[in-house]
Amino acid sequence: MPHVIDCEDHAVASLAEATDAIAGSGFDPHDEESLAHSALWLRRLGNDREFLGDILIQQLAQRHREDVLDNAYGPQVIMLAPPNGQFFVRANIWPSADEYMVRASGGDAFVLGLPHDHNFNFLTLGYFGPGYWSDYYEFDYEAVAGWRGELVPSLRFIERSRLEPGKLMLYRAHVDVHAQGAADSLSVSLNVMQTTGAQGWFDQYRFDLERREVGAIVSPGPTDAFIKLAVGLGSPEALYLAHRFARQHPSDRLRLATWSALAAREEDLAAREAVWREAEGSGSRLVAMEARARRAELVG
Repeated sequence: MPHVIDCEDHAVASLAEATDAIAGSGFDPHDEESLAHSALWLRRLGNDREFLGDILIQQLAQRHREDVLDNAYGPQVIMLAPPNGQFFVRANIWPSADEYMVRASGGDAFVLGLPHDHNFNFLTLGYFGPGYWSDYYEFDYEAVAGWRGELVPSLRFIERSRLEPGKLMLYRAHVDVHAQGAADSLSVSLNVMQTTGAQGWFDQYRFDLERREVGAIVSPGPTDAFIKLAVGLGSPEALYLAHRFARQHPSDRLRLATWSALAAREEDLAAREAVWREAEGSGSRLVAMEARARRAELVG
């Protein structure tokens, strides 16, 4: 499960102070000193019980202006400090199951009940409310290729616990899996999220806990969408690049997306099946298993 960090400190830091302090030494979760430093400043930020409310009031008060602060936010995520190459800071809002937004949108909109890992490391702190519940698991990322239905024998249950107020944890990329439940009442967590240039090329999975299987890859990158669009438009240059990516790209996920795009442009069922047959022998275990399943869907 995520590593619980014992970091007691009663000092209070503003958002700017905490962000500047973390940026000054960087956020490297694999370095104990860097991790402890970032955790300390997240703790100090969490000790400021007014800053988040002040930000929300300020944003609401400026809703009519064009020069609104660049704190981009959505219904659940509030961007507190934008990415700077190593990390960003955000607040996450976790509604309870009986709130209207959950009843209207469903739990999937808030990633409730969807067991998944992360392709990034991040610190999280219970800031407001009782906190969300999670069933925590761990697995061996290196032993997983990632096709739908792949057995994950290393997936093992650790415990059920809650992100209680003041609890500080490190979620470890490609290790920790959690099936998140709703908070008992409205809650907020603060996060320091690691960002790296290679992060987008590592897959993030949804799991079927009952079957102990990979349910899907849930981290498509922008390149996946670009290649699908380029193949759909169908220029000779795009098709040449697509065939090269399908056979040689180091990302199996992008290779699969490319084969999917090539198959989708074929209107004839037999031609589409031929594309997937070719994909089966393209040298990727992930692509081969997905291609086999796609062919079975076409003929079945």
